[in-house]
Amino acid sequence: MQLLDGKFLSSQIKSEIAIEVAQIKADGGKIPHLVAILVGNAGRSETYVASKMKSCEEVGMHSTLIRFDDDVTEEQLLQAVRDVNNNPDMDGLIVQLPLPKHVNPDRVMETIAPAKDVDGFHPTNIGRMAKGLPCYISATPQGILEMLKRYEIETSGKHCVVVGRSQIVGLPMSILMQRNEYPGNCTVTLTHSKTQNLPDICRSADILIAALGRPGFVTADMVKEGAVVIDVGLEKVPDATKKSGFALRGDVDFESVAPKAGYITPVPGGVGLMTICSLMQNTVKAAKREVYS
Repeated sequence: MQLLDGKFLSSQIKSEIAIEVAQIKADGGKIPHLVAILVGNAGRSETYVASKMKSCEEVGMHSTLIRFDDDVTEEQLLQAVRDVNNNPDMDGLIVQLPLPKHVNPDRVMETIAPAKDVDGFHPTNIGRMAKGLPCYISATPQGILEMLKRYEIETSGKHCVVVGRSQIVGLPMSILMQRNEYPGNCTVTLTHSKTQNLPDICRSADILIAALGRPGFVTADMVKEGAVVIDVGLEKVPDATKKSGFALRGDVDFESVAPKAGYITPVPGGVGLMTICSLMQNTVKAAKREVYS
């Protein structure tokens, strides 16, 4: 078993981004600027956004955090998005999910200018991704592709099973893994909560990507010997042995699955760190107008 070490890779990628940003600055170019909108004070969202802002600082990028209370109106939030769209100094925009129930997340995502949608959630970017056109790819799937590429994992002709059909991870991941390029050229099965014989399907996977938000769901009996196992999950579970009273767990039961896997991502220290790197890479592209001129 080999660990797909997101911590090591993210450090490597951040160093590459820092060099690129320093060169942009030396050439008198525009320093990439990422903006995050955060609604409320949910602990997990706070942590995610803080990590993104800190990472920007580490690589020499600019970042701005715009905060709203939970009672922000949908129109106020949409206006904040429009303001960022219209600000030429701001290159990339992310709106941290989830949003309060009275706010329609689809309306918010559709209001973000595709050229600043570094999370890759706008329908224009999703559509362009499906057609193989230049776009911003959803940050987590892009991070997974980068991980597969940097570990030189063979994907052509392999059976890739994606567990979970969310528009953020599962759906785009299934599209990306079947494209005629590397990583890709897989035969892809997209599964979900209504899929029959799910354990049997998972056992047939050469590459298994778990993104359903259920801690420890994928167990050893669901994994083929030598499979590549990518764990997208990250949930808090009670753990009396921890000072905080909880531990972070993924969708894969790591202890039982790791001995069978050829490659496996840890949680934490795996896919999540790659997601942040993808956001920064996309923001650099946005500042340089590489996708939308």
